[in-house]
Amino acid sequence: MTTATGRGAAPEAAPTERLGWLERLGRAQARHARSVAAAWVVIVVVGFGVAFGAFGGGSLFDRLHSGEPDVPGETQVGRQMLDAREQSGERVLVMLDGIDPTAPAVRQHVQAVEQKVRQVEGVQSVASPYSAPGGVTSTAGQAFVATDGHGLLVSVTLQPRLPSRTEQRAIDQSQQLLGTVDDGLPGASAHVGSVDQLVHDITHQVEVDLRTGEGVALPISLLVMVLVFGGFLAAGMPLAGAIASIAGALASLYGFSRVIELDATVVNVVTILGLGLCIDYGLLIVSRFREELHVLDTGRAGPAGSESLPESGRRAVELALGRTVAHAGRTVLFSALIVGISLSGLLLFQTTILRALGAAGVSAVVVALLVALTFVPAMIGLAGHRLLRPGLPMRVPGVRSLLRRLGDVAPSQGVFSRLALRVQRHPWIVALVVVAALIGLAAPALSLRMTSSGTALLPKGADQRTFFEQLDARYPALADPDVTVVARADLAQVQAWSRDVTTVPGVASTVPPEQLEGLVVLGIQVVGDDPTGQTATTVVEHLRSHRPTFPIWVVGQAAGELDYSHAIRARAPLAGGLVVLATFVLLFLMTGSVLVPLKALLMNVVSLGASLGVLVLIFQDGNLEKLLGFTSTGAIESTIPPLVLAFGFGLAMDYEVFLLSRIKEEHDHGRDNDSSVVHGLQRSGRIITSAALLVVIVFTGLIAGKLLVVKQTGVALATAVAIDATLVRMLLVPATMTLLGEWNWWAPAPLRRLHARFGVTEH
Repeated sequence: MTTATGRGAAPEAAPTERLGWLERLGRAQARHARSVAAAWVVIVVVGFGVAFGAFGGGSLFDRLHSGEPDVPGETQVGRQMLDAREQSGERVLVMLDGIDPTAPAVRQHVQAVEQKVRQVEGVQSVASPYSAPGGVTSTAGQAFVATDGHGLLVSVTLQPRLPSRTEQRAIDQSQQLLGTVDDGLPGASAHVGSVDQLVHDITHQVEVDLRTGEGVALPISLLVMVLVFGGFLAAGMPLAGAIASIAGALASLYGFSRVIELDATVVNVVTILGLGLCIDYGLLIVSRFREELHVLDTGRAGPAGSESLPESGRRAVELALGRTVAHAGRTVLFSALIVGISLSGLLLFQTTILRALGAAGVSAVVVALLVALTFVPAMIGLAGHRLLRPGLPMRVPGVRSLLRRLGDVAPSQGVFSRLALRVQRHPWIVALVVVAALIGLAAPALSLRMTSSGTALLPKGADQRTFFEQLDARYPALADPDVTVVARADLAQVQAWSRDVTTVPGVASTVPPEQLEGLVVLGIQVVGDDPTGQTATTVVEHLRSHRPTFPIWVVGQAAGELDYSHAIRARAPLAGGLVVLATFVLLFLMTGSVLVPLKALLMNVVSLGASLGVLVLIFQDGNLEKLLGFTSTGAIESTIPPLVLAFGFGLAMDYEVFLLSRIKEEHDHGRDNDSSVVHGLQRSGRIITSAALLVVIVFTGLIAGKLLVVKQTGVALATAVAIDATLVRMLLVPATMTLLGEWNWWAPAPLRRLHARFGVTEH
């Protein structure tokens, strides 16, 4: 890959000049700006239309799922064996409160509703205190009576393996009928719940949280970019690109939902990633264009732009846009490659949700890259020299001059160059203090516990969370067992073994084993009320390490979490190794150095550890509960750590590329190492800081959501970006590059020859 000219080149290209493909692309965007921009407007409209079901086929949010991570292992095998023999389908439940279950009027009314529900197509059976053998006063009937004696439960079971439309219609009709069970009963209240409704509430909350996050992030981002660029016109371009990126990401997610099962949380993470990346890339492209155009304007006669541009003015825009895409576009391309590689590491894991995150995340990066290299340059080509002026028509004294100063092209000396010079006076002290601070923040991550919450994903007080909490507390006899053992044995064998199970530490009781088509199923309740807690995990580990003489499969939430953790640990070295190797190769091709990529990778490990430590301090230990509006589960959602490592690594390398590419450019122009660091940081510092601030704002929008996993994602990624853009990029990078001196650019002779042949340089 080659680019055309250095910064001091003449405005007009020589006839024999060979332009790189990126510079040719940039110039083409300037010549065909209207056509490119119009094409993207159509893409955005179609993308949003597809995602929200405007063209039929349902919306993306109707196709989302929620549940425990699906990963190969003992739990998956045991559940598949149970599902193959399952003789019933989904359940719909209603809790009727404020009544006396023994009252004849209550019994007559409930039985009348039961009779109507039995007529619904797809309903297999209806159970209540009155349909139980022996009636409401029997042991079986009392299972459907609330422990306080002032409520009862009606359970509707659907037929197994119904067509999806028939099943959904049966669920809807059953819920509607059960919701009327309190009609005509003074003081009574009905509360309907089901797993289907729980998943619906979670996926709906994802949609609400996404809109909330964007509603918070976009206006604040616009305000920040107005200050960065000194006007609305330049500030609006990265945001317009971000909106295009969201449309493309949602449309691609809809496509993925047609072929793979998408967890509800994937949508928030991927769209916000696309939004953040597009703001980053747009900010870099627009800033570089203003810089290049300023250089060209100062080198030609006449005023810098007017409302009706002469031919030379349009030519300057074309040349500046070509140089912009050649330089900043190259940086964006490298950044997107590294972010995409870091996310593709998720594809190597065995769990479905991580693969979905990886595939969808890579597609969001591709969309952001296309937007940055085509749509944003096209908008720049339409705006031309107007980007050099404050775009505010206000006449408030001092405001226009302030915006002009803020929006000016970064000078050769300023805040960031002075910061770099101060760091260079005491590099050892700065490096040691920053590393010590990062290690201190990372220390809590050593006690990280993972869980897979169900109803706890929803905020306290949410309708379905309250329903299932009340179900477990008031109808314990009907609660699902914490641990389930699937055995291939005789019923008598399992009954005898179950007496030994009751002696296992942490086991509270066992449910009488049941025969099921050649299998026997034994339910186990553990001490406490957390099916994924340490007690349940200890019980699962004990049963798996002390197996009886017949084959068993131990399943349940805690068992699934153990299988998930083992699968992550098994594939993490391969995924991490490939990502690190590919990132090292890309950074080497960009810098020609061996030490710079190694240093960047090591610093990223420490900074990501710090972000995980902050996550543990806040969510696992329960700090800031009231401020952030959540209730701690004593653990971190199991999808968050690999997500933070993959997405956080990609974003951290994003800023690394921004900074290194500018330092390398200065070094290639003949500056020594220390001077290159100072000038590179000065030229890129405002962009990195502004981009990081905007991405932190974007991820902070997730914190405003109500789903626990969405809050954890927002805090983790916002923390990772904030730490990386401040402590690492502004302090640790200049300190370590100063300590290494010219050794930063060292490589063994064979690698130097390799870089000379295949490396990507500015010339």
